[in-house]
Amino acid sequence: MDRTLTVINTLEAEGIIGKYAIGGAIGLIFYVEPTATYDLDIFCHLPQSGLLINLGPLYANLAKKGYQQADGEHIKIEGIPVQFLCPPTDLVRDALDNAVEKEFGGVKTRVFQYEHLLAIMAETNRTKDKIRIAQALESVEPDQAKLNDILKRHNLLDRWSRITT
Repeated sequence: MDRTLTVINTLEAEGIIGKYAIGGAIGLIFYVEPTATYDLDIFCHLPQSGLLINLGPLYANLAKKGYQQADGEHIKIEGIPVQFLCPPTDLVRDALDNAVEKEFGGVKTRVFQYEHLLAIMAETNRTKDKIRIAQALESVEPDQAKLNDILKRHNLLDRWSRITT
């Protein structure tokens, strides 16, 4: 994955994508025990024209580098299926704005904070996310004040309570 992150850092340095951060299940591995996942979710700012997001420049740049669109919206970069996503909600935008710098295999990257990852799983409210929340909380306690602030600002306190009790 370090080679994959190097390519993504290059995309950001070239201005092909804006600021990015890792989210999803791979984001969680920076904080808790690994969980099974298919892809690397890269949340980033992408060129936009009105309401439409233009992935063309990103795909063209990656094709020049030898990476082709693999399966649906995924592009295999150094063997890792990567999905580039614009932040779809205010919570995910907040997570991207407050991402923290981490290192993987000597490569610097940004990752959503643990508390944001937990809140996003509560927001998506999928069965697999509820399971991941339980597993994550068994492994590492979040900063409760930070988590409560995020949940409150994004109207998720009740949902969090239902998921965790």
